[in-house]
Amino acid sequence: MKDKIFGVLQRVGRSFMLPIAILPVAGLLLGLGSSFTNTTTIETYGLQWLLGDKTILHALLVIMNAVGSAIFDNLPLIFAVGVAIGMAKKEKEVSALSAVIAYFVMNVSINAMLKISGKILADGSIAKDVLDGTITSVCGIQSLQMGVFGGIIVGLGVAALHNRFYKIELPNALSFFGGTRFVPIISTVVYLFVGILMYFIWPTVQNGIYALGGVVTGTGYFGTLLFGIIKRALIPFGLHHVFYMPFWQTAVGGTMEVAGHMVEGGQNIFFAQLADSANIAHFSADATRYFSGEFIFMIFGLPGAALAMYKCAKPEKKKQAGSLLLSATLACMFTGITEPLEFSFLFVAPALFAVQVVLAGSAYMIAHILNIAVGLTFSGGLLDFFLFGILQGNEKTSWLLVIPVGIVYFLLYYFIFSFLIKKFDFKTPGREDDDTETKLYTKADVNARKAAKDTKASDDKATVDELSQTISRGLGGKANISDVDCCATRLRITVIDPDKVNDALLKSTGASGVVHKGQGVQIIYGPRVTVIKSDLEDYLASVTEEHFEDDAVENNTADADEVKNENAASATDSKTEDSSTASDKAQEAADTKEPTSTVIISSPMTGIAADLSTAPDEAFAGKMMGDGAVVTPEEGVVVAPEDGTVLFVFDTKHALGFTTDSGIGMIIHVGIDTVKLEGKGFDVQVEAGQHVNKGDVLMKLDLDYLKANAPSVTTPVICTELKDNQKIRLITDGPIKAGEPLYAVDTYEK
Repeated sequence: MKDKIFGVLQRVGRSFMLPIAILPVAGLLLGLGSSFTNTTTIETYGLQWLLGDKTILHALLVIMNAVGSAIFDNLPLIFAVGVAIGMAKKEKEVSALSAVIAYFVMNVSINAMLKISGKILADGSIAKDVLDGTITSVCGIQSLQMGVFGGIIVGLGVAALHNRFYKIELPNALSFFGGTRFVPIISTVVYLFVGILMYFIWPTVQNGIYALGGVVTGTGYFGTLLFGIIKRALIPFGLHHVFYMPFWQTAVGGTMEVAGHMVEGGQNIFFAQLADSANIAHFSADATRYFSGEFIFMIFGLPGAALAMYKCAKPEKKKQAGSLLLSATLACMFTGITEPLEFSFLFVAPALFAVQVVLAGSAYMIAHILNIAVGLTFSGGLLDFFLFGILQGNEKTSWLLVIPVGIVYFLLYYFIFSFLIKKFDFKTPGREDDDTETKLYTKADVNARKAAKDTKASDDKATVDELSQTISRGLGGKANISDVDCCATRLRITVIDPDKVNDALLKSTGASGVVHKGQGVQIIYGPRVTVIKSDLEDYLASVTEEHFEDDAVENNTADADEVKNENAASATDSKTEDSSTASDKAQEAADTKEPTSTVIISSPMTGIAADLSTAPDEAFAGKMMGDGAVVTPEEGVVVAPEDGTVLFVFDTKHALGFTTDSGIGMIIHVGIDTVKLEGKGFDVQVEAGQHVNKGDVLMKLDLDYLKANAPSVTTPVICTELKDNQKIRLITDGPIKAGEPLYAVDTYEK
């Protein structure tokens, strides 16, 4: 349960990054626009001729300011869409559209409840007894002030509905509204009631939010220290976004009236003040306490740690370590991206990361104490420091104090890291053993180590991973795999370069055959293919791009030669040893002996019967999935060929597994490539595990639709688990009615 919750929180944190990614651009537009349209700034630097009113640049900057403000004003909607996209497993564009619809539906429902209750009057004004700031305009709709939380509620809820229903199948009369079309429909219905519910519960939630924020804001500087320590400590787990975002974007981070409007969240307060900077004497340090301290340790502190690691490197490794540390330091200083440095502490010496957490947390507190109010969009790098500190002037931000404090932190980091590295011989970059590569570690290394531990802990999982790994190798590696899908019996892969596919390696995984169609590769596994597909998808999601790029060819040269020989042979004889089945091996016995027993399999359809080799599909015709016969249906009904049990019904309804009471395992696969129809044209009348009698209806077909949309309606009726001493003997070749003998399964003495 703990791991599941952790995994969900990680996904939530990652989903926040999509809307967060727009903030630097919005902040840049707002920063430049507000700074260079500020009358005081223009007059101070004598730029009236260039930036004064009615100049072209002034007009452009006004537009930039308006665009930046528009993004910050509509962050709840942006978060609703971004979180929905980030949390959706597939068909993400549908989730995004549904989130937009749900967001408007929720707020319109709240608006209606506010009008019904008299909190919004007939003329659109707000009743006098309503607390200021609790009702606001959301995309032109008067609604409760839910801030970014409203967007997150929509994003998470819609993603959950999407993942549950985007493959839903409805009755034929409503089939048009099934699948992805159902997601915006169910989202509309659900969020109509969510809006009504929010009207009743949000005031209570809002009080709780204010109380949570009060824990930090009410404890003054200690609260700021606590915030900074927790945020940095969560970096290795990827959960820091979940923690700090409410402080930046919601009432947890405080509320303030700016330019006549109630604004929630530290970052929102700063940018609201920035937009109204002409009327602000000094930006609020209480609002910026959640990020101003980052400039101290990102521009000054961590570079001090990098210098300490360089100085402690072995002489023969200093040059290599220096180049790595320099690039990581520049990224940290200019953009605020600290991962290359911070993860190196964690990976090689957790004690150093503990020091970083404490020092970074104290930097937040020091900035708060000194009334430093420098804003940022994403992280505390030099670019944001220039735009929202230096450019705004020391009177408004106290940015000059960052420099002396930063110098002190540079020295603290340098001397503490130097002492600890030498004292405990930490293997920081440049101090590794001679047989270890000098490198900077990233989150990928941590994830790889965790994955290795998980694999070692579970033998069963290791087996699955080995199978998926071999399939990936045989397909040319993850980078060569474009798409993964399956039908009832075969894994359907789209590859980028077909020449990298190694048939022999794929067959070593238990596949009975491999079929090539341009960039399409079909690997025949039988009914267990759905599990193989699921495991392969999980495996591909867990490995990085470079895995097994060339292994399939380089490490299996002999196998590749074997494949070439097999392909050459198949060009002249479609029934080579490669495609032989158990029934082919029984041929010699059939020529000289009488069968010891015979089971008759009847036709499940009325139509034209023929030998399996005539199937318009290489895999079926080559008997890669088993032996049997084909029937081209003339009536749209499929019945049970004998008394038996339905083993499975494939998700797309085009195929089902069946076991006769006499023990013959079968697959009835209606048509060729009908998996692509996603269930349309099929009406299944049975379910897995159901026992049926000969002649009972298994499914009904819309033959006109199938003929118009499938390559062929010819239906293989095959036995999937023939023994070495069993052979198929065709009884009817030509017109046949459902229930009439189709073929015999003859068993010979071993």
